[in-house]
Amino acid sequence: MFKSIFSKLITIFIAILIFSFSITSVMLYYFLGNMVVGEKVDMLNRSGSDINDFFNEIYAKYQENPLLTTAFLEQLLDIYSRRTNSLVWLVDQNGYIRFAKPGLNSANYYLKFIRNSLNVEDPDNIRLPDERQYKKVMVSKDSVVEKGDFYGLFKETRVSWLTVEYPLVYNGNTVAAAYLMTPVPEIYKTRETAFMFFMVSVIISVSISFVLIYIFSRRFVKPLKQINNAARIIAGGEFTRRLDIQSQDEIGELAASFNQMVTALENLEEMRRGFIANVSHELRTPMTSIRGFVEGIIDGTIPPEKHKDYLAVVREETIRLNRLVNELLDLARMESGENKLTMKNFDINELIRRCIIKLENIITQKDISVEADFEEEEMFANADPDAIERVIINLIHNAVKFTDEKGKINISTRKRKDKIYVAIRDNGIGIEKSELGMIWDRFYKSDKSRGKDTSGTGLGLAIVKNLMNAHNQEIWVESEPGKGTVFTFTLAKGNEREIKEI
Repeated sequence: MFKSIFSKLITIFIAILIFSFSITSVMLYYFLGNMVVGEKVDMLNRSGSDINDFFNEIYAKYQENPLLTTAFLEQLLDIYSRRTNSLVWLVDQNGYIRFAKPGLNSANYYLKFIRNSLNVEDPDNIRLPDERQYKKVMVSKDSVVEKGDFYGLFKETRVSWLTVEYPLVYNGNTVAAAYLMTPVPEIYKTRETAFMFFMVSVIISVSISFVLIYIFSRRFVKPLKQINNAARIIAGGEFTRRLDIQSQDEIGELAASFNQMVTALENLEEMRRGFIANVSHELRTPMTSIRGFVEGIIDGTIPPEKHKDYLAVVREETIRLNRLVNELLDLARMESGENKLTMKNFDINELIRRCIIKLENIITQKDISVEADFEEEEMFANADPDAIERVIINLIHNAVKFTDEKGKINISTRKRKDKIYVAIRDNGIGIEKSELGMIWDRFYKSDKSRGKDTSGTGLGLAIVKNLMNAHNQEIWVESEPGKGTVFTFTLAKGNEREIKEI
């Protein structure tokens, strides 16, 4: 059920929605409960204050015309009972209920249970049964709020009540109290109504969210499925497949990286095939020659006086094979990090001179002039001199290889801050711009159709790049077809005082 990303996304989003709305619902439920109770208390207190104001106006007249005053009080309490949907009583200092609206003998559902808690033997002298129900308010100038069964008065109703006891003060003395009483379930009806509207909105919101999440998840998963299908096709060896995902987000970036990876794999596959073809050719040619010469010597086809000459050819072919194998092994060791550098201070200019002398034979064969342009006579670098010698020889050999007869090679060294820059420039055939990024790859040969010397294996520049990386230095190439090429690499400056002989 939860194997696909789509099902996981849907499940997570729904779980988050349910969890969020559940927390909100609980908090809202209690908040609404507190709010409606608080508003009810405020309303009952305001009603008690109004009753107190009217009571002060008519209390003085009570002695003069008690019947008229009684009628007015009953009418007043009836108005506030209806307005607040509450039981409203007027209780004197001794706890006797002097007025009640609705009347204690009315058909109100709750009053039949309340009468059981009151002493109604004398209807004109009904008194609250517990002193705690009236003593506190009679000595207070502020209202008293009670919630519950009001010391047993509402016990038989089996519901909780909100009771506000508001003192009626005349000439600074509390002479009575107005009791405004409402069943709590009646108060919570407002909360339940508001909560019901909230739950309806939640159901609608969840439904809409589910649809939106479904659509979003489908759109999110669709490109991932495309990437997965493309990966399976590419795993089967088909490197022509590309993704067409244009979204400007992480998935779009993943698709772009995926396409770059496929391009790199395609190039690597082409290089692998080319390398196999090149190595096959490099191995087949000398091995065929060696076999032919040896068989000719053994079966007598080659006369004895020619044995020495043909054995010399066999030796050269053996050396060629050995060089190819050694380069492959060296490159493998470099890439695995097995090669350890021996860092020394040495004169890079002197090392360049020695490299030119070592390559003097192939330079003079093509009548190429080599020009050295050293900023200083001596320039000390800190590196592995054997590794740097191999770099320089490879780069000069490449320059000679791709430079026509009577061409020119320029080698320069410059100091810039804490670096030494070595540049090897030729005026040869140059390199196509499309190939510049690939010349450092293993087995890549940029001279497939136009090179003068096809004896290379395409490993030289890969070895050079690995050696410079091992030194944590940079190497780059600039070239233009028909105008030549310049390879530049950097070295760390050395300490002249600590120079050692190479």
